[in-house]
Amino acid sequence: MKAIVCERWGEPGEVLQVREVPEPVPGRGEVRVRMIASPINPSDLLMVRGQYGRQPPLPATPGFEGVGIVESGSGLLARRVMGRRVAVLNSGSGNWKEQVVIPARQAVPVPKELSVEQAATFFINPASAVVMTRYILQVPAGAWLLQTAAGSTLGRMIIRLGQRFGFRTLNVVRRREQAEELLRLGGTAAIATNDESLAERVAALTGNEGVRYALDAVGGATGSEVVRVLARGGRLIVYGTLAGEPMSVDPRTLMVGQKRIEGFWLSEWVRAQKPWTMLWLFRLIGKLMREGVLVSEAGKSFALTDIHAAVRQSELPGRQGKVLLRMNEPEA
Repeated sequence: MKAIVCERWGEPGEVLQVREVPEPVPGRGEVRVRMIASPINPSDLLMVRGQYGRQPPLPATPGFEGVGIVESGSGLLARRVMGRRVAVLNSGSGNWKEQVVIPARQAVPVPKELSVEQAATFFINPASAVVMTRYILQVPAGAWLLQTAAGSTLGRMIIRLGQRFGFRTLNVVRRREQAEELLRLGGTAAIATNDESLAERVAALTGNEGVRYALDAVGGATGSEVVRVLARGGRLIVYGTLAGEPMSVDPRTLMVGQKRIEGFWLSEWVRAQKPWTMLWLFRLIGKLMREGVLVSEAGKSFALTDIHAAVRQSELPGRQGKVLLRMNEPEA
């Protein structure tokens, strides 16, 4: 079968290769999945570049999520999903290949009415958005939630979650055009940092009180400024490092008003949860996907053999929609 393999970490265009590899054989408690599609997420490319928080051994295949059909396996959980279309949660062997073997518990049946594009992106962004806003911060109706990188797929989901659950979103981006777009999408307010002050705008919107809830995917100067606009008792969750630079925080900013900065990494959160918590999360994601809240905009699709073109497309500035790798067509 075909698989994308990297034998060293580096720039994706240089290190990713298409290889013929043996078909995997499932062991006890595992299933073999015929892959249909897998997205190219920023976390996948961080891994390829050797910059992810937990690197697998080399040689490695990227691809943390995707969708496919369970074709074989053993054990009670495997029988439960046999022949079904499932979201493939794969932090080990990677999904950018025609067939994968994963623990049966990581094959999550997805609603039949979901398109291939939505099923392929069933977990990482939807789960992150729901967990951070509903499980960890528990943002109440009427409260402000400030988020940086608000124009991302995840940021747009959080805007729709705000509409669904009644909290207000303050969406931080760089460009004015993007700020206007997010307002049209349903964001309560937007800040374009290229031409206005984040601190002054937050003060005007909150009556100089600041925000109680905030999410930051950027770090660096932007994340540092978010810390400074937290209200008394405010909480900031940091879940990304887009700036590639550390935050600079005066300890007194946190001490006065008992403010908190917390880190979030989805895979670590998942490992700490009970099975029934994950079951409820999967059901909630499916429900909110059907309602159009946790949808991912579909971008271009590429064959595995076009991996370099696919990666270039995924990193185009201003690109709209999630880029997918297509492995096998779903059966009619």
